[in-house]
Amino acid sequence: MLKKLLFGICVLISIQRMAAAQGAAQRPNVIIIMADDLDSRQLSCYGGKNISTPNIDRLAKEGLKFTNNYASEAMCVPIRASLFTGLYPARHGSFQNHKQASPGTKSIAHYLPDLGYTVALTGKNHSTRPESIFPFQFIDGFEPNCVSATDNYSLAGLKKFITTNKKPYCLFVMSINPHAPWTVGDPSEFDPDKLVLPPNWIDTKLARTEFCKYLAEVRQLDNQVGEVLKTLKEAGQEKNTLVMFLGEQGPQFPGGKWTLWDNGIRSAMIARFPGKIKPGSETSAMVQYEDITPTIIDLAGGKPLANLDGKSFLPVFWGQKQEHRDFAYGIHNNIPAGTAYPMRSIRDSKYKLILNLSPEKKYHVNAMMNPNGKKKVWDSWVAQSTSDKQAKFITDRILYHPAVQLYDIRKDPYELNDLAADPANKTIIEKYIAKLKEWTKQQGDTGAAMDIDYGDGGEGE
Repeated sequence: MLKKLLFGICVLISIQRMAAAQGAAQRPNVIIIMADDLDSRQLSCYGGKNISTPNIDRLAKEGLKFTNNYASEAMCVPIRASLFTGLYPARHGSFQNHKQASPGTKSIAHYLPDLGYTVALTGKNHSTRPESIFPFQFIDGFEPNCVSATDNYSLAGLKKFITTNKKPYCLFVMSINPHAPWTVGDPSEFDPDKLVLPPNWIDTKLARTEFCKYLAEVRQLDNQVGEVLKTLKEAGQEKNTLVMFLGEQGPQFPGGKWTLWDNGIRSAMIARFPGKIKPGSETSAMVQYEDITPTIIDLAGGKPLANLDGKSFLPVFWGQKQEHRDFAYGIHNNIPAGTAYPMRSIRDSKYKLILNLSPEKKYHVNAMMNPNGKKKVWDSWVAQSTSDKQAKFITDRILYHPAVQLYDIRKDPYELNDLAADPANKTIIEKYIAKLKEWTKQQGDTGAAMDIDYGDGGEGE
């Protein structure tokens, strides 16, 4: 009798293990390809006029394009920590560039292995420390140093990983393009005189030549996306793999990265899953990077985690919902990128409000505004502003920020017309400030007091 009972238990365990293994085999893989400092408006599928990006466009044609994805902070380390943890910067603790996340914080590299997944990363990796918080499996192949003058990469490690891995996987492919110093690719592909400059730029010769270098790295990025997609197809894994492309934050040009304007925090997001996501579709659903980890957990069959700030938008993938968030939030702490200059923001589908917590100070970012013996785009802008009224407006807009800024995003997508001084907008401003303060309180965000030197260093890149 005992032998029969033991035999029955063994058979039951074996069946359960087989079922678990079968379930794991059926669960989808995930590949997330992320850019570095991408001006997403330059992508041709997002209306860009200066470069054709056929591989990223292909993803959009075969999948779902998001038009309202927002970074909560326009710096590499904070926003990647938000991507990995599902938490806003004040809660994960990495609320300054190169500041490490708080001890005890968990990430997708904890949550997905609990669901039977392997979680790996190749490429830019300085946002994955300490290992206790970000225990990724690292794969050789893509350049990990975002300020490298070269970007030699190989698909061999990626191919080996996706073809030999016995579990479903989530793989992050983190490109370093188009992060400065813009030394990769062929700028001669672009004619500086024919470039269509954004309306928040000042038209100088240096701005145009540097923009050509930047676009050459966007070309490199698009090529990499194409090679990853080709490798996935050759491995026969296209049909069971969700591929996401993310733009990260805005470009390292004045008024982009290190700000809470849309040129800093608005980001591309494209998702493709054959047979699951409708090809050629588009959504205006508002999402943030904090929502991605909860969405992947949901896709993997996990239960919602109540302690996360982000929420799954999987129904948006499937076309079951057209909306996700009512509001998106932003935070900026300037150290170590420059002198302290804290900002907070809130937006919905029509308006964005920015609070500048130290408006008496002048905004300054070292990497963008320090000459260091080398001419920069900012220097050419300042020189032109001495004799050009519009150029002076653009430079003053960057240097001097009032305590409150309000923009009608629909009418003014480049945020050149601040509505805060109009008395007619008093009620709107009060509403958004109250909602923003409610969020900062919930986050434990102490405002200007957070923008200090914590001693965990690093360059402000």
